Amino acid sequence: MIKELAILELVGDDLLRVEQKMKSMGEGAYGPLAQAFLQLLGSGGKRLRPALALAAYDLAGGPIAGADREKAVFMAAAVETLHTATLVHDDLIDNALVRRGSTTLNAVWDKGATVLAGDYLFARAAGFAAETENTRVVQHFADTLRIICEGELRQHFSSRQWEQPKDSYYVRIFAKTASLFASATRSGAILAGAAQEAEEALSDYGRLLGMAFQIVDDVLDYTGDKSLLGKPVGGDLQQGIVTLPFFYYMQTHPEPAEVLAQLDGSAPATTRDFANGSTAGVDDIVAQIRTSDAIAQALDEAREFAAQAQACLTSFPASQIRQAMHELAEFVVARRV
Repeated sequence: MIKELAILELVGDDLLRVEQKMKSMGEGAYGPLAQAFLQLLGSGGKRLRPALALAAYDLAGGPIAGADREKAVFMAAAVETLHTATLVHDDLIDNALVRRGSTTLNAVWDKGATVLAGDYLFARAAGFAAETENTRVVQHFADTLRIICEGELRQHFSSRQWEQPKDSYYVRIFAKTASLFASATRSGAILAGAAQEAEEALSDYGRLLGMAFQIVDDVLDYTGDKSLLGKPVGGDLQQGIVTLPFFYYMQTHPEPAEVLAQLDGSAPATTRDFANGSTAGVDDIVAQIRTSDAIAQALDEAREFAAQAQACLTSFPASQIRQAMHELAEFVVARRV
């Protein structure tokens, strides 16, 4: 059994301080905002991104106490708050009513209010990053936010483009997921005063781990248990989002044109009618992908990314934190939620 919580245990005290920092957003905030923040913070999540920022700081040799470590906590809070803000906007864009088994903000607020709440979180995340008083960290944070926004736009405008090249998928998942993982680990290294080589190694670790994480997420969208995922299975395809399992499924399908016809609504009405909101055709394709070789092929790629991430750690001295980061890569590709 992979010790999925090892990294969380090793930085646990600092993660508690991250939680406290994030909860401080509610102090003096408009009442409904403050209540929404508390709900968002309590809705689950393993806090992997802030844990990675703290772990990278430790692996790079950052001081165990004092002002520098406090700044690492600020950056970890910035990373998780930025992640939370993207989830608020994602739920709005996807019209998602449930996430991790909890009602989304989008389900209870109107669109305008939900957008503003997400924007407020972006602003608070930037404020936390600024508290590090490190211009490189702040600039990198701004770059990451830009990349994430570009990635969401790429995904939006590529919706239902079923035959897009595989490289487009990699660009999108780097932007939406891996860029923030890389930002967490690079920022931790910067605040620890790491040498350039170590900083790049930790940034690469975060990027590659994030790529593996998102590929597994995309696989779970086909194979996961709705009760465990806390959201409907097959949602990506229903929204017109092309992910790696679908790409591999299409590569080996004997009649790909028939699949595209189903998805485009030009198949018989008994299989799919987008105009009337029926999902019969999509559900059928999801079921086929779920039992196809495409799942194994996508997971093989996730494992390769994870192995490359682990290789980035070999230049660092052996330690508990390095072992925990190594095990985290194994957990990412073995997880079921």
